[in-house]
Amino acid sequence: MKLLLGLIKACHFGPTFTVTLTSYLLATNLWWEGPAFIIAIGILLGQLLVGYTNDLYDLADDLKHNRSSKPLVSGLITSNQLKTAIKVVTPLAVSVNIFGPLGVKGGLIYLLGVGIGICYNFYFKSTPLSPLPYALAFAALVSSIVIATNRTPPLWLIASASLLGVAAHFANVLKDLDQDLSSGIKGLPQLIGKKYSRVVVSALLIITTLILNNVNPNSPLLVIGLIAAITTSVAPDKLIFKAVMITAVIDLILLLSAANSQIGSLVI
Repeated sequence: MKLLLGLIKACHFGPTFTVTLTSYLLATNLWWEGPAFIIAIGILLGQLLVGYTNDLYDLADDLKHNRSSKPLVSGLITSNQLKTAIKVVTPLAVSVNIFGPLGVKGGLIYLLGVGIGICYNFYFKSTPLSPLPYALAFAALVSSIVIATNRTPPLWLIASASLLGVAAHFANVLKDLDQDLSSGIKGLPQLIGKKYSRVVVSALLIITTLILNNVNPNSPLLVIGLIAAITTSVAPDKLIFKAVMITAVIDLILLLSAANSQIGSLVI
């Protein structure tokens, strides 16, 4: 049980669950529930790899700042156990994505996104290009699901996914920004500082909300999403993540609604 809990925490459960669920719901617009479930499993496996490698690479810095919520720091799991999990998950992720409903094209595109996410952990995290992997990986994720049906992903879908990914990057860095700077981690959010990072998060969420609402208008959701997005630039630190999550949920609802109305359904 201790090992299982450690593996769950090491995968960054909240973001991993959100990405997996969103992928499943998007896939149900193009497949029936069976293939969509297999796609979600493949997406989950890829997200596990990104999360596990992130915790391994960050271990020294997490120990330095005594981040006891991290499973490797708290002792819920050991580095060797996490490395073993990566060795087990990697071939499963490749097999399920390439030989599952995504097929070779969709599977390779998604795995490319996973590889980009891992590159962030080992390189881009401490460079001014730190948002780039998020933009590319989120775009690859949604594109893989659409391309697997021999369709061209609409520009609004790619753009909104990329913007949400970059917003998530800036929002995620905020809580540890000062500690990152003391450790010499200088991604773009760290370089521009907390104040401007909050403005970036707010601006990206506002733009995403407007794009998605333009595709499939929903006035009540638009108002709630814009208010929550604007709040991220002025809310206290302890409330900013709630505002970000509210906006993200609204945007995901808008995204899925737009996908349902604009992309249509294709039962395979």
